[in-house]
Amino acid sequence: MYIAAVRGRFGAARNLVIIAVVALWAARTAPAATFECLHPVAFKHYIDDFNQHDQQLYPSTIRNSQAWRFLKKNIPFFDCPNKTLDQIYYFRWWTYRKHIEKTPVGYVITEFLPHVPWAGPYNTIACAAGEHFYEGRWLHNPVYMQDYATFWLRKGGLLRAYSFWIANALWNLYLVNGHAKVVTRLLPELIANYRAWEKMRQGPDGLFWQVDDRDGMEMSAGGSGYRPTINSYMYGDARAIYHIATLAGRPSIAEQFLRKARRLRNLVLKNLWDEKAKFFETRAHLAAGRMGGFVNVREEIGFTPWFFRLPPVGHGYAAAWSQLMNPHGFLAPFGPTTCEQRSPRFKISYQGHECQWNGPSWPFATSITLTALANLIDRGRQHVVNKADYLKILENYAKSQHIKTADGNIRPWIDEDLNPYTGNWIAHTLLLQRHQAPLLRGKDYNHSLFCDLIISGLVGLRPRAGSRIVVKPLVPPGRWAYFCLDHVLYHGYELTIVYDKTGHHYGRGAGLSIFADGRLVARRKTLGVLRGQLPPMAKSWR
Repeated sequence: MYIAAVRGRFGAARNLVIIAVVALWAARTAPAATFECLHPVAFKHYIDDFNQHDQQLYPSTIRNSQAWRFLKKNIPFFDCPNKTLDQIYYFRWWTYRKHIEKTPVGYVITEFLPHVPWAGPYNTIACAAGEHFYEGRWLHNPVYMQDYATFWLRKGGLLRAYSFWIANALWNLYLVNGHAKVVTRLLPELIANYRAWEKMRQGPDGLFWQVDDRDGMEMSAGGSGYRPTINSYMYGDARAIYHIATLAGRPSIAEQFLRKARRLRNLVLKNLWDEKAKFFETRAHLAAGRMGGFVNVREEIGFTPWFFRLPPVGHGYAAAWSQLMNPHGFLAPFGPTTCEQRSPRFKISYQGHECQWNGPSWPFATSITLTALANLIDRGRQHVVNKADYLKILENYAKSQHIKTADGNIRPWIDEDLNPYTGNWIAHTLLLQRHQAPLLRGKDYNHSLFCDLIISGLVGLRPRAGSRIVVKPLVPPGRWAYFCLDHVLYHGYELTIVYDKTGHHYGRGAGLSIFADGRLVARRKTLGVLRGQLPPMAKSWR
């Protein structure tokens, strides 16, 4: 009896240990669905307000009446002390939703809401499609971006009607969602697309040339030629194909495209960097593809190489960025400008073509510049620009996304090009004056980024492959006492990134913290770089 009793006690203790271990494993592997730092309903008033003041001239697949339900399920939520940033963050998700169109070949993302004659199938345009992917990669439902990728590469998208960094866009989609099959299955088409560009636009010296209109930048100050845009895009695509081929287990293809990327990078640095101007500039495209001299004007496209991390750290290339914060360069109240203001070619015109790239501010270019600036700051070892500059340009950008209505109210608005001094939407103004159809062509124009600039830039979630997570906020130290990004779907986890100086604003602890499915991953007391490891995930949750 004594032996049986002892066995009984030890057996019960063993069972308790097993139960405790199982409970601990479950706590670490099961998603904590109830964890919320930000409650979505607290931001519903933005969507209600946008709906209330919207004419909904061109109803889309997801109508205004469905907007809140869709956004609540699909977007990360953001909160900060600057309520203009908050407002425009939700406004841009609200407008992006309008451009998700269900077609016979799956979902696509449009640029204009009304049909425009220069668009391809289903009103699609390749020009800003790279930005569509960068923004849309944060939507929780993966079907929209998966369908959109398949459309461009397999279902009739006009891939090369405009310059388009599709391989880079898909690789950056993978860095957020971790769905390898989505990108590896399209590898043959990505390779074929790159080779088609080589036949169509590669000059005898190895650089690529482009017509400025086919860059989506008609009437630019520098004109057509060997432009920093197309060459940066092709470098970005070559690097992306290298990564995708490596992921797909195709080492010979990977090595081939790594060589292409390295060669193109060297050619850009050697031929498109104007040492005298300290800037990347366009060079003329002459007969038989020969390369002419520099066009001798700094344009905002000179920042594009940093979008793809092309310039090496050091070597003096960061000097170009002094022009961003220079009022004789690109700095303006509603800028940046697309051409340096000191140039005789700089122009703000309300005559002729409504879309000019010789001075007006363009959200497309501002998006590229801000992403490039974030990449530059992220890599460190330069003292030309800093986090305060990023926030200033971002705040100017948010401020620009408004319009004064007939009744004198200021409402959120995104359109085509704008006057960098007054904030007036130029194309919108001219098309109204000319009674040109379609009505309000540029309203809710989907030709730029904003939400990704908040997520990967300002908050600093820097997407990467693997389970390592890195957050590098671009909020200057001492500027804000709190901010939070919540409900971020990343590699199968729901992330919360929260900064709370005292710990009292959100009640999740003081300092900068990362939570994955409600579990604390990393924390530091001050605002700065924070690294952590995503916790193990049970296969059943993947």
